[in-house]
Amino acid sequence: MIKIAWLSFVLFVGAVDLGAQSAMLNVPRVSQHARITQRIGITDITIDYSRPMLRGRKIFGKVEAYGQVWRAGANENTVIEFSDPVTIEGQPLAKGLYGLHMIPGEISWVIIFSKNHTSWGSFTYDQAEDALRVTVKPQAIQKEETLRYDFDDAKANSAVITMRWEDVAVPFKIEVNTPEIVKQSLERQLRGRVQFEWQPWVEAANYLLDNKLSAEEAVKYADHAIANEDRFECEITKAWALKTLGRKDEAQAAYGKALAMGSQPQIHSFARGLQGQGRQDEAMELFEDNIKKDPNSWVGHNEAARIAVAKGDYDTAVKEMKLAFPLAPEPLKSQVSDLVDRLQRRVDINK
Repeated sequence: MIKIAWLSFVLFVGAVDLGAQSAMLNVPRVSQHARITQRIGITDITIDYSRPMLRGRKIFGKVEAYGQVWRAGANENTVIEFSDPVTIEGQPLAKGLYGLHMIPGEISWVIIFSKNHTSWGSFTYDQAEDALRVTVKPQAIQKEETLRYDFDDAKANSAVITMRWEDVAVPFKIEVNTPEIVKQSLERQLRGRVQFEWQPWVEAANYLLDNKLSAEEAVKYADHAIANEDRFECEITKAWALKTLGRKDEAQAAYGKALAMGSQPQIHSFARGLQGQGRQDEAMELFEDNIKKDPNSWVGHNEAARIAVAKGDYDTAVKEMKLAFPLAPEPLKSQVSDLVDRLQRRVDINK
C-alpha cells in the first residue's frame, strides 16, 4: 500500500507543470514588471505594465487574435494614469487611473481606456466600463522581442505613446492643456506658505502674461506681491499687466515707479530675462529707458549694443560692446569679450 501511495504521489507531481508561476506568491515572473512616466508641462502620465516576450511565437493574429480584446501587456491589467485631464487622439479623458486594453487589427487598432483598472488581464473586460475608445493606425517595425512602451515626440503640450512588440508599433497621441492646468495649479499653490513671499506672486503673474491667460489676475497677483514687499520686479510686472489691459496711465505710473526703484544692473538683468522669454519689444523698451540712468556705464554700452543689433547695425554694436569691456566688473569681462567676438561675426546676441 505504501508503494502504491508513493507511486500515486510521483504521478501527481509529474502531472503538474513545474514551470508554472504562482499568482499568489512573490516569485520572478516570465513577463517582468515595468513602469514608465513622462511629465508634460506639470501633468504626469504613468504606464504600469508587464513585458511579455516573443519566445519564438507569432503573437498578433495568432496568440492574440485580431478583433479580440487584449490586455496590452501581461499578467494584471496594464494601467495608465493621468494626473490631469488630457485628450487622446483629440478625444477628452478625465484625470485618473484606467485599465489599458487594445484590440489588434491588420489595418487598424482600437485603444481602450477602461474605468476598471484592477482586474487580471482582459478576461473580465466589460465594454460597459469603457471611459474612451480611439482607433489608430499600426506601423511596421523591426522585430521587438520584448513588449515596451515609449513616450515619443515629447513637446510642451503633447507626446505620443507607442506600444512596440513583435513587428508592430501602435502610437496614440496625448495632449494636455498645460497653460490652463498651470493656471489652476497656481491658484492652489498660492494659498500655501508661499503666499507670504513676493517672488511666487510675481512668477505666477508673469506666467499668466506670457501665456496670455488672464491679465486681470496678473494685476491682482502683482498687487499681492507689492503688499508683501514693494520692489522693482513687482512694479514692472504690474506695469506690463496693466499695459496688456490697455490701462495706459496706470501702466505708465507703475512703470515709472519700477524704473525709479531698480538699479541699472537689476533692470538690465530683468530685461535679459524678458529676451529669454521671447518678449523682445518689452526688453528693448526697458533697455532704452535704462540707458538714461547712466549711458556711460558698462550696462549702458551693453544695452546700446543690443539695441543696435535689433536694428541690424553691427558696426555700432561692436563699438558699444568694446566700450563696455573695460568698465565691466572683473567677473564679467570674459563674458563681454565673448559678446564682442560674436558681434564681430555678426551673431545676434539678443537671441
